[in-house]
Amino acid sequence: MKKTVKGTALVALSASVALLAAGCSGGATSSTTASEGGSAAPVTMSFWHNSTTGDGKQYWEDTVAAFEKEHPNVTINIQAIQNEDMDGKLQTALASGGDPTIFMARGGGKLADVVAADQVMDITDQISPEVKTALGDGIFSAFTVDGKIYGMPTSVLPGGMYYSKDLFAKAGITATPTTFEELNAAVTKLKAAGIAPIALGGKDAWPAAHWYYFMALRDCSRDTMDKAAATKDFSDPCWLKAGEDLQAFTATDPFNKGYLTTSAQQGAGSSAGMIANHKAAMELMGAWDPGVIADLTPDKKALPDLGWFPFPAVTGGAGDPSAMMGGSDGFACRKDAPSACMDFLNFIANKANQEGYATAFKTLPANKDAKGVVTDPALQDVLAAYDKAAYVELWLDTQYGQNVGNALNGGVVNMFAGKGTPADIVAAVKSAAAKG
Repeated sequence: MKKTVKGTALVALSASVALLAAGCSGGATSSTTASEGGSAAPVTMSFWHNSTTGDGKQYWEDTVAAFEKEHPNVTINIQAIQNEDMDGKLQTALASGGDPTIFMARGGGKLADVVAADQVMDITDQISPEVKTALGDGIFSAFTVDGKIYGMPTSVLPGGMYYSKDLFAKAGITATPTTFEELNAAVTKLKAAGIAPIALGGKDAWPAAHWYYFMALRDCSRDTMDKAAATKDFSDPCWLKAGEDLQAFTATDPFNKGYLTTSAQQGAGSSAGMIANHKAAMELMGAWDPGVIADLTPDKKALPDLGWFPFPAVTGGAGDPSAMMGGSDGFACRKDAPSACMDFLNFIANKANQEGYATAFKTLPANKDAKGVVTDPALQDVLAAYDKAAYVELWLDTQYGQNVGNALNGGVVNMFAGKGTPADIVAAVKSAAAKG
């Protein structure tokens, strides 16, 4: 999606990989020859990303420096924006017709909204052949609107359950849950051991809504999910069942105390921080989570006992138990941006820079040739499940666009807070969809 804020790796390694990329840009065209009629006229671009601290922030600084070294007529001004602030600020900035030149592309309905507003560049015919082959056609689907591509993927971000192997062992849990009955049993054991079972950053809304997304993934068939994505039709009973199943699970009190006022990724008290500091045993999150967690450990290193398992199966659900929910982070160029913008997108997608990206953010790269740098055991388990998944659905708030996504997220939070019902979630989504 989506929510990549930070990553973990040695800064020196991140920097060396990025600098190496300056000598092997893997198919990026030269802005000196491609921009402004072939002249070397100075080009200045603004670049917005959401890596505000740590090795992720350093990675972008190093990579921009490497690009500028290779393209001496180009200057890129970087602005790092907190993830939870990005969508609102970006919407305002694009509507004003000014900055940024290069910006995060969430994909799905959110990207379609930007396309409809004529604020983003069609890059279909500007992706270098080497990059297109290395990434593969499938990953571009989230950034495709009406058959045209508007964003360059940088990571693959399927979701699932991250957990502390040490805390599971302390509670006497010998196997990861595959069904909700087994998850409930694990929650009971963790409580008995005095351990908060599941960390949830409900303050930011989307982490709470993830629980509904995954319930819907298990309760609704693939055809129903695809129909809803295309038509915004939420009449199938499975949408209500997803809310009812989630409400029943929530009633068992599986989350950390104060989860509705807990942030997801900011500081030791966040849900990711609780995993990083062994204050909770599990968290439902995307593949950016190991990097976020690592940046919040006391020594700023990867959590050695971090594990991962797929979201459990739901009794009576019509969805395939192997299906995954996820997405891909990426970047796009503002409409009428200089050709150097596309040069930069090709540059960040090459093998060397994707290896640096995956290392710095401790995540899964979009470039298949770069996946050899993924050594984290939890991420290797994510990759194995991803390769075997029957299908992958895009994060629902991304898929449905900002208006419907906000209504969905708000409806879930209201239910968690006791101010709404499963039926209210469906009603809110239907109402937002009807408004277009």
